[in-house]
Amino acid sequence: MDIEKVFHMTGGIGNTSYAKNSSLQKKESDKVKHIIIDTVGELYLATTPSSFGIADLGCSSGPNTLSIIKDIFVAIQGIIRSHKILRPPPASEFRVYLNDLPTNDFNSIFKALPDFHRLLRQHCIHSADHVPSIFMGAYPGSFYGRLFPNTCLHFVHSAHCLHWLSRVPAGLYDEQGRPLNKGSVYITESSPAVVAEAYYKQFQEDFSLFLRSRSEELVAGGRMVLIFLGRRGPAHVDRGNSFFWEILTRSFAALVSKGEVEEEKVDSYDVHFYAASREEIEEQVRKEGSFELERIETSEIDRKEQVQGSYGTVVAKTVRAIQESMISNHFGEGILDALFEEYATLVDEEMVKQDIKPINFVVVLKKL
Repeated sequence: MDIEKVFHMTGGIGNTSYAKNSSLQKKESDKVKHIIIDTVGELYLATTPSSFGIADLGCSSGPNTLSIIKDIFVAIQGIIRSHKILRPPPASEFRVYLNDLPTNDFNSIFKALPDFHRLLRQHCIHSADHVPSIFMGAYPGSFYGRLFPNTCLHFVHSAHCLHWLSRVPAGLYDEQGRPLNKGSVYITESSPAVVAEAYYKQFQEDFSLFLRSRSEELVAGGRMVLIFLGRRGPAHVDRGNSFFWEILTRSFAALVSKGEVEEEKVDSYDVHFYAASREEIEEQVRKEGSFELERIETSEIDRKEQVQGSYGTVVAKTVRAIQESMISNHFGEGILDALFEEYATLVDEEMVKQDIKPINFVVVLKKL
């Protein structure tokens, strides 16, 4: 499966769209937004560039996409006001680079731009003649590789994206192409050791390439704030992020038992996901060598407190909005409703026993 051609959040504004089912991600991002604002503020004060380049990697679509750009703009306007930087150069401008895979629903972002620009003007402290220009464009492609010209960026933001690998690890199949992780979509307690090794190796390759690519695109002293799912320690299997994939595996198994899905189809389906540990992230930053790790924090996702009604239903809709493109490509669209009804039921059953508490890492990097 060519991830770059297939994988995307569900577009549009329908009931199963990412736009309608990404509130959990928004709440988690809001919890750590102060880190983004503080980082951008320090960077802007240190450089006061006449042209400020910002990239949002894995921007997706829906209301979350432009929300952080607005927050950054408003924060910088506040800095200008508080430090009496009242008359920036006439050419003062913001360059915003929105990136995601080519199949992303960029059109929904563009449709929201008129309202977005009106909202920004309300926060601008200058007269109409001195409103900083904002140039915004879409840059489709994988962030595991170069996307932008050399040294054109000051700040890079990426939320809930870097846990997605560039591909399903090749090491999940033997020389004859037979699956080594039969019956599971991700690492489980019954998975052979080579499965976890294959996922870790792919993460190492991808994250190193990501850092190397961004190091060429950022100015010296530029910053990145990266928010992505991870795990607490060396064990790959816990009641954190890996457990949600275990529930998806069990949901597939339920459909197999009913004769609605072929077992061989499930055996050949694997997710391109990896929950790295803090130590693994730190090691790759150190090995690649282009960045100083200024800050790394853990944010526990206590999602049960974030929703009313069936928590399982909310989580199922969220996971469907993310995984629908991949599952439809492999199994067809016909199984989606039944699969995620099963998923919602299983999540609610598990939450009665014990909370499932995944974690995010918030990583702040400075270009050396």
